[in-house]
Parts: sequence; structure tokens; C-alpha cells
Amino acid sequence: MSRQILIVFALGWCSLATLCADEPHSDAAESVGGMIRVLPSGKRPHDARLGELKTLNGHFPFAVPANPAQWYSRAESLRRRVLVATGLWPMPERAPIHATIYGKVQRDGFTVEKVSFESLPGHFVTGLLFRPSDSSLAKRPGVLSPHGHGGRNQAFTDDELATQLNSGGEHFAASGRTPKLARCAQLARMGCVTFIFDMLGYCDSVQIPFEVAHRHADVRPVETESTDDAWVFYSPQADLRLQSVMGLQTFNAIRSLDFLASLPDVDADRLAVTGGSGGGTQSILLGAIDDRIKVSFPNGMVSTSMQGGCYCENCNLLRIGTGNVELAALMAPRPQAMTAANDWTSAMMTDGYPQLKWLYAMVGNADDVHCRPLLQFPHNYNYVTRATMYSWFNRHLSLGLDEPIVEGDFTPLSVAETTVWDDEHRAPTSVGPQHERAICRWWDQQSRTMPGIGMSIAGDNLSEFRSVVGAAWQTMIDGELPIDVRYREVRSQQRGGLNFSMGLVTAPARGVELPVVIIRSESGASATGRVVVWTDGLGKSAILKQLTDSRSLLRQIVAKGDTVLLPDLFEQGEFRDDGVPLDRQRRVDDARAYSAFTLGYNPTLVAHRSSDLLAIIKYAKQVGADQVVMIATGGSASYAALAAAIAGNVVDHAIIDTQGFRFAAIDDWQDANFVPGAVKYGDMPAILALRAPHRLTVIGERDLPVLVEQVFKAAGASKSVDSKANVDANLIEEFHR
Repeated sequence: MSRQILIVFALGWCSLATLCADEPHSDAAESVGGMIRVLPSGKRPHDARLGELKTLNGHFPFAVPANPAQWYSRAESLRRRVLVATGLWPMPERAPIHATIYGKVQRDGFTVEKVSFESLPGHFVTGLLFRPSDSSLAKRPGVLSPHGHGGRNQAFTDDELATQLNSGGEHFAASGRTPKLARCAQLARMGCVTFIFDMLGYCDSVQIPFEVAHRHADVRPVETESTDDAWVFYSPQADLRLQSVMGLQTFNAIRSLDFLASLPDVDADRLAVTGGSGGGTQSILLGAIDDRIKVSFPNGMVSTSMQGGCYCENCNLLRIGTGNVELAALMAPRPQAMTAANDWTSAMMTDGYPQLKWLYAMVGNADDVHCRPLLQFPHNYNYVTRATMYSWFNRHLSLGLDEPIVEGDFTPLSVAETTVWDDEHRAPTSVGPQHERAICRWWDQQSRTMPGIGMSIAGDNLSEFRSVVGAAWQTMIDGELPIDVRYREVRSQQRGGLNFSMGLVTAPARGVELPVVIIRSESGASATGRVVVWTDGLGKSAILKQLTDSRSLLRQIVAKGDTVLLPDLFEQGEFRDDGVPLDRQRRVDDARAYSAFTLGYNPTLVAHRSSDLLAIIKYAKQVGADQVVMIATGGSASYAALAAAIAGNVVDHAIIDTQGFRFAAIDDWQDANFVPGAVKYGDMPAILALRAPHRLTVIGERDLPVLVEQVFKAAGASKSVDSKANVDANLIEEFHR
């Protein structure tokens, strides 16, 4: 007889005083507060996830993989994570750059021009273009310079400038007052065409206010008033579609690189990026996802400590299981340098930089990564740091200049010379919430070009659906069948013709410990070779109550001779002191309401629970069965369907009761079922469709979702999917045919 595992996820909550109604309770299944326990009362599982949540101020070490093959695999998943998190998977349409360049002014050795262009319809990027002043016809390297917080025109006060001059942080009273423009001027003198573009809310980037992009704290009325037809940044609707200020700035950086590469005097094969602080964060991300960048100098943010404290440096999903040093490593083997200062980068020389050197030595050249210790200075991109950058770019952009390169002074630029919008070039009128809604609407329309989301699935785009939508869900959940799963029995007993084993399933690599109750025939063996794993949104006790009813689904499954395994998943049952499962995402201790400060660093409850189910599936498979059947009912569909999709052919039949659940109905990011990006990537129908071509029965839907039918048909597996009204005793006969 073919051996099967039935994995069942289901039902409601009810106390159970005893395992079987006709026998007394014993220590083997302690019942406290209506909850059947594996562990003694008051003791919770030894699970690493019960500790404090990760915050942007945590420790983010970089563990270098053992060999290049492992790194390349890791790098591919990390690049996908950056793109998914920033809302750029797949990349939105990049229309031709029709930039306006005007207002040229001349300085000694360089010129400055004003620039504006649309990165997307109706949204303008502004900045200043620095060019060498000589008339050489040779194409020149292009340098993109995201300025960081303070704006491109940020100027020291007299007192601040005096401090900088006294410390050696700056050398000139004139150009040193505006250090961000100083680096652009010097790069132009060195022969580089340099574009410094405005971050959102700074200088001439007026469409999204500074306070919204960088100082947003409390939930705005326009966020709570958002609907599925019109929404703004920071709203649940935006989060469910992975639309963020950080994502928009990342897209603006890509479009700025498009602009720079399109210039007739720029060598598109010699492009570099450098920015400090928040501009360093943008430099890290651009180097990670855009291989046109050949040299990088991301300063002030390559660190295993603080990861970026601004809204524009945080988005959901980005740094789960990773951090800025590893993200910076995605530049490898392309040349990259930075400095360490007396700030959150101070430990880089011993924690971060050695690991980068090791990686570069493994996949390229150890000399192509460099970190200069400048611990005598606070957080900066000062004259000394800039000198390090100039030398790095001279070498790796093949500028051929004599060393050392000494930055020169220049006459400061006036307000009029640096202001993009004027009487002839009017500022855009689409601003504020109206503009946010327009951007979000455009972004959503772009997402609808994905197969299965905005277009039908046929055989010719099935693989794209899987590689785009499926890969996105894999990134959002970050779940896979674990390699090492173990079971430790705590106690056992026989009662009512059944054998009960109470124990813990562990996944050591994840630090996971899951309480389970296993029910077998009295002999301790499975008469059918099947193991039934049954879970519920409220934990194992909600299922165990069925033992008191001889007509229940659980009783009938056991009567057939199947083994039943009932787990508590993360924050269910024995994870909770009162036994009541956590029904809201925990949030970090941060007064700011934005979801990304929590879910940019920590997995969602859905991710945790789907990964737990994968561990349970692996254990059930590990005990010897060669066929898996999964059933999900009673509110478990959000994570059980994901586990079934990820498990693939390890689960031969998945039976999912969705109860009509849709992520789109969630209006609070702390909801237990909230998953950033869930709506963008097709909601529950897409998850169910990703189960194809393996057997699927859908329950709880009025009709089988069209996407599910299309994907199974395209996979040549139309007969592998069906729908039923409910889960009842008749289903058992199907299991046992």
C-alpha cells in the first residue's frame, strides 16, 4: 500500500479537560486553562524567536559563505530581496529620458548646469550636472552622487565651518562650506561628468514634502482614509503593494543613472556612484542591483551597526536576515571603498571590513575593496574622506592623474545658480497627497503587467509567472524545507485504544522548537503508513477537543489507522502564557508608526508559521512516508497555502479552506495575517496557483479562482485541481482510495 502523510490545518478553539472523555486526565497530557500541554505549566518552548525583535540599531554581522558557488547563490537571492523590498521586482517601465538641461555657469575647471526629467509620468527628478570645462571630445566617466541628508546645497554655519577647518575636516572657507558640491566640482575637474540629484523633499524635489519623506512620525489622516482605489505612502494599501519612499528614491537613482549614461559625453562603460550617509545607503543599493556601476564609494553607511534611521532608508522586507555590509558585498568583485569614522561605522576595521576582504579575495581581488580608518572624525564626507574617494576613482576609472589628488577651492555657487525651478522652468503642480496617490496608482498599474496579475496565464508565460510571482513570494516568506529536523519525546501514554506521544519538533538552524502531540494506534504504528499533521490558527488544543466526539473528522481519521501529528506553531498554544494565540504582529520599540521599522528587520507571523509548517512537513516526511496530503481549514490558509506551495512535490495533495480570505481586506499592518507585498503579487489566488501542477483541492471559495484554473491548465494539470464546499467525513474516503 502506498504510504501517505495527510497534513491537516484547521478548526476552532475549545478547552479540553481530558484527552478522551471516558478516561481520566494524566500527566501525559497536562491540561492547564483549557490547553493540552507538552511542557509543564508556565514553561514556554525554548525558541529563539521569543526574544527581542531586531531593530535598525541591532548587530548585522556578515558571515561569508564557504565558497564562491554558495556566495553566488546567496547573492542572487539578496539582489531579489532588494528589488522585491523596494517595489522594483519586476522593474517598472523606464521611459526614454527626455531631460531638460539649462542654466550653465562657469567656474575654474568645471561647469554647472540645472537638470530636470521625469523618472515616471508626472514625477520629476532634479539636480545639478557638473562637467569638465575643457572641450575634449573624448567620452568621460560618469559619476552619480546621491547627496544624503541635508540636501545637495547643505552649508555649514560659520561656527560649524570653523570647527571643520580647525579639525582638518575641511581646508577651504569658501568651497568647504558646501562639501557636497565640493566633491562634484573636484570630480569634474578630474575629468568626470558628475550628477548630484535631489532626494525627495530636498531643494527642488518639491512634490513629496520633506516632512513626509524624512520626518513622518504619526499616522496621517490621508493614510487611514486610503482605500483600494486611492492610497498614499505608509498606508496598509501601499505596504501591501510594497510602495515606499525608499523604493521611489531607489527608482529615482536608477533613472538618474539612466540620464547620466545617456549623455553624449559620458562613457557608459565607466559609471561610478558615491554618496554619504543617506546617500551612502542609496549607493549601496544601486551597486547591489545595477551592474552598470563599475566603481562605488558608499560612505558612512557600510556598517554592522545602525542601518539607517530615516524613512527613506527603510522599507519592508529589506534587511531580514541581512544587513548593510552584506548588501554592500553585492558590488563584488567590482571595486568598492569607504571609510570608518567615529560613528556607527567605527567597528568596521574589525567587524565588516575583514569579511569584505575575505569575500573579495574569494571571488575577485582583495585589493578591490578598501576601508580607510578615519576615527578621528565624526560622521562625515569631509575633505580627507573625499581625498580617499578621489584616489579610488582615479585608479579604478582609469583617469590617469598624478597622485596625490588635491582638491581645489572654488567660488561658491549662488542660490539662483543652484535653483532648478524658475520663471521659465516652472515647478510641477502635482504635489502632496494628490501626487502620492498618482505615483501609487502608476506603480500599481506597472505591477499589473506581470503574468497572472494583470494578464492571463497560458503555456508561454507560465514559467515567467513562477520566476517572477513565485520568486517574490519565496522572498517575502523566506521559507524552505529545513535540512535538519528532529523530534524529542517528552512523555507518552496509551488511552482509549490510542497511543499519545507529547514532544518537541526542532529545527536547530532556525532555533525553532514546536510543541506537538502525536496520536497513533495503540500499537504505536501507523496501520496505513499515513501521518496526519493537523494544525489550527488557535493551536493544537482546538483540534484535540474533537476526540470527545466519535463522529468527528479527527476520530474518523484515527479510526482509519492514520497517525495524527498536531503542532503549536509560533505564538500559538504553548508559546503563549494564556494559550491564546498572538493575533497581532509585534512591533519594535519605536515611536514612529511605520511598518518598515519592524517588518524591514523581522519576519511576519505568516512567514514564521509557514516556515514552522515546512519543518513539520519535513519531520513527517522524515519518519518514512512517501506521500503527503495537506489540509488547511479554520483560518490557517494564509500560511498553510504558502507552505504547500513552497513544499512543492513533497506534498502530493493540498486541501486548502481559504474561507474566502484575502490579504487585500487587511487594514492594519499589525494584523496577524499581514504580509507586505501580498496584494501586489496576486493575493491568495496566486499562492494557490503556485501549487501547480501538484494536487490541490480548494474549499471556501464560491468558485475556483480563475488564476488557479489558468495556471493548472497551463501546467497541463487541469485534473489536479478541484473545489469542494467543505471538509467533511466524505473527504476521508478520498484520502483512503
